[in-house]
Amino acid sequence: MNDNQATLCNTPYVDVVVETSRLMLRRFTLDDTDSLVRLDSDPKVRRYVEDGEPVNAEQAVLTIEHWLAWYRRSDLFGCWVVINKESDEFLGWLHFRPSNGGPDDEPELGYRLASKAWGHGYATEGSLALIDRGFTSPVVSRVVAETMAIHVSSRRVLEKVGMRVVRSFRADWPVQIPGDEHGDVEYAITRTEWESQSAST
Repeated sequence: MNDNQATLCNTPYVDVVVETSRLMLRRFTLDDTDSLVRLDSDPKVRRYVEDGEPVNAEQAVLTIEHWLAWYRRSDLFGCWVVINKESDEFLGWLHFRPSNGGPDDEPELGYRLASKAWGHGYATEGSLALIDRGFTSPVVSRVVAETMAIHVSSRRVLEKVGMRVVRSFRADWPVQIPGDEHGDVEYAITRTEWESQSAST
């Protein structure tokens, strides 16, 4: 196991933790409300998200409560707080769970980090940990991710974790944001591809 692969602590509910060399990924609690509000008030973060508007505390609570439901369904899936182990700083989140209407064995990978955390490899490091953890279980056969076609930095993360473009499409978002006109792309990695990549490293 290399420094970027995950170690898992099999403890109950909110204490499930995934660690990498620099990061701790843990489950959300309502105590994270203020941190989530700060993240979603960062205009650089909101540039590619939903309507681009910041959220308030009430909306953040509703979001976290929605994520808490995933923890009752599975120890493998959910939305993970990303913490810098050295500074104990909240950096953002990663999610790893089946999308709405998607197959249970094909979780979607996603991430949202504070702009000051960009460019340090945190999204790549955390994503690799969750992908490795998923494929180490018997549950996952394929991991998918979607991003805007023009979102170069997000696409670079997906490529670094071994995912490849499988299709281009135009998502039907309720709110249009700048760049939507260029469409979206879906990335994926299968268990076979992951095993091949793992064997070569």
